[in-house]
Amino acid sequence: MNEHLAIETRGLTKVYGSGNTEVVAMRDATVAVRRGEVIALLGPSGAGKSTFLTAVGLINPPTSGQVLISGVLVLDGPIALVHLRSFRRKHIGYVFQKSNLIPFLSARENVQIALQLDGASPRRARRRTLELLEELGVADRAENGTSMLSGGEQQRVAIARALANDPSVILADEPTAALDSHRGRQVMELFRRVAHEHGAGVIVVTHDQRTLEVFDTIYEMEDGAITNGIHSQEAVR
Repeated sequence: MNEHLAIETRGLTKVYGSGNTEVVAMRDATVAVRRGEVIALLGPSGAGKSTFLTAVGLINPPTSGQVLISGVLVLDGPIALVHLRSFRRKHIGYVFQKSNLIPFLSARENVQIALQLDGASPRRARRRTLELLEELGVADRAENGTSMLSGGEQQRVAIARALANDPSVILADEPTAALDSHRGRQVMELFRRVAHEHGAGVIVVTHDQRTLEVFDTIYEMEDGAITNGIHSQEAVR
């Protein structure tokens, strides 16, 4: 068991259908992400990136292969070795292309509800929420409704929500797709800071190659397979 790894996948394969209708969406995907490391996963549409992310996120289990989170074997093929819902809530944070904030709640309430659903008292949840919003630079927008926030502010609130329960893993699927280049870069740099300061392993699926130097390691995915990771400085030369 390697507790220094936030995420480890071993030979993840996902097959849909059988016989003439068989489609291999992911094949032998093997990745290791250290605590405090932020990696990019690049690749064309249909390469298998979302399939990989949902497998690591314990949403769509693989046909075969293993997923380990913080050294704990949680999936062995399609077999769950933990209670998936509670494990996800405690160990994995998600950030999506759209912020997916609850529109009738304020920025603070969107983060606070995640803590209260996990059993935190209202007082503790509020304190933790305000700390996160302050850290991410949107504390002054805490009581604003989501419609009053810019796209970049909404993503910062979404990142705060993902961090609410201090997860060891953060998964982000095209988190800057709806943002301009300036705000997109700010969000990517936030992921780097979050990984380094919170000791989380972060995987970001992205098409944006303008911010590759933000990442520690870059992987590419094509036809369901993942290449060996390279350091970001090598990738941008």
